[in-house]
Amino acid sequence: MPSLHLAHLRKWIIQSPPAEWLIFQLREILIGALRQGPVPRHVAFVMDGNRRFARNHQIEKVEGHNLGFEALARILEVCYKSGVEAVTIYAFSIENFKRSKYEVDALMEMAKVKLSQLAQHGDLLDRYGASIRILGQRELVKPDVLEAIDRAVELTSRNGRAILNVCFPYTSRDEITTAIRNTVIDYSKPLLPPPRAFSEAHISHNIRNQHLATAASRLRARSPSSAGTSDTEDSASTSTTLHPDSPPQNPSPTYDDEKHGADTYPDPESVTPKVLDDHMFTAGTPPLELLVRTSGVERLSDFMLWQCHQTTEIVFLNCLWPEFDLWNFLPVLVEWQWRRKKVDEREKAMMGRSSGRRKAKKLQ
Repeated sequence: MPSLHLAHLRKWIIQSPPAEWLIFQLREILIGALRQGPVPRHVAFVMDGNRRFARNHQIEKVEGHNLGFEALARILEVCYKSGVEAVTIYAFSIENFKRSKYEVDALMEMAKVKLSQLAQHGDLLDRYGASIRILGQRELVKPDVLEAIDRAVELTSRNGRAILNVCFPYTSRDEITTAIRNTVIDYSKPLLPPPRAFSEAHISHNIRNQHLATAASRLRARSPSSAGTSDTEDSASTSTTLHPDSPPQNPSPTYDDEKHGADTYPDPESVTPKVLDDHMFTAGTPPLELLVRTSGVERLSDFMLWQCHQTTEIVFLNCLWPEFDLWNFLPVLVEWQWRRKKVDEREKAMMGRSSGRRKAKKLQ
């Protein structure tokens, strides 16, 4: 009993106006301090642990997901205030359709409501100039949910300072498959023929037509005005005169015509990782620098497999997603900054050594 009373007293003190003001000021100071160092441009979150949190606290699973959305709003504000340009969240996996119909329908309904709230004028995304992008298979989403999603995307489309990528419904294997399929389609289309100068035959043909037209007009001007003679000369002139713009009657094929006769296709050897990057759902987003997963599970669960590269920091935390806040995220960002500074110092040292060698060679 005493411990329960102490817990209630601590909660009452923390939620009192003076304590809330102090905590808010402390948060602002810490976020301002983070901005003084390097900040990851692109952060991704696997929001795991909503259902386990609901079980641990004996509440409905849907309520656990609602609390997870509140945690998301807190973290988005921290990210955008810190200077993060793009945030990607794993909102709904294609595999989640295997869950119970009640839970899937509840998640879809929550997506409608919460995305609309985020996109409202003056709300979180509007304050920080963030636009919503939906990454995933649209055809798997119900029409009413899709309509709400498109409305949220449209409302934030003019925001250009930051990005919120919502993976819904999504798996990385599906994204990679779609990117490869679209690349194959693009490389199966013939290239447009390059613009080329007029050929010598074309120029000669036009000059000859102009001379014929001039000679015919002079002949008509010198001819008598009688109808019979006029008809005869007109028929003679029309039988030998071509329209200036008409093509030659028997044009001989030139080398240029034969060369451009067959369709030309893009070279498959020109397919590079950059080409596939441009066909991914995340095209136009900065490279992924930090990926965080909550709930203590240490796997990616088919999320951002292509985007994770050799310098992406992947962090697994033991807290559940509804519990995730600045105090959990702050150590992750501080450690990322420390590692990035070490990498930058190492690169500067290597550049200094290489420039020193070049100077030594010049002196020799």
